[in-house]
Amino acid sequence: MNIIYRKLTENDLETFINMRINQLREEGATDEMDLSPALMDYYQQHLANGTFVSWLALDGDKIIGTSGMSFVEKPPYFGCPTGRIGLLSSMYTNPDYRRQGIARELLRRVVEEARAYGCGTVQITASDMGVLLYSNFGFVKNKNFMQYKL
Repeated sequence: MNIIYRKLTENDLETFINMRINQLREEGATDEMDLSPALMDYYQQHLANGTFVSWLALDGDKIIGTSGMSFVEKPPYFGCPTGRIGLLSSMYTNPDYRRQGIARELLRRVVEEARAYGCGTVQITASDMGVLLYSNFGFVKNKNFMQYKL
């Protein structure tokens, strides 16, 4: 097996979106709508303007792992004086390829993208499966994270 890594391009979006939807289902989400058109719009727009980046892991021509980093800006604060934040998403590895360091390498690459973009912090809402990966990488839980659904 020879895993190669490269950045996501618009030509990869259909496969990337299918993997994202599989990831959401695996994490327990239920299909309430066809999310594909909204995801396609998001990724096309944000890839084009540089506020989303993804690294892929491939075995031959087959995408077997994905990552994603969205860049957002908030008013600067002491914990993040640039105000630039990386929102990590789309971390997914095909079940046949797990526990081989692929997710860690994808994570390393998108965290470097956030650093290069000038982000002062990277945030994620981790799945139960991902907590160990992120903790081992150096992510720290924020007990105050709250969400209000509209």
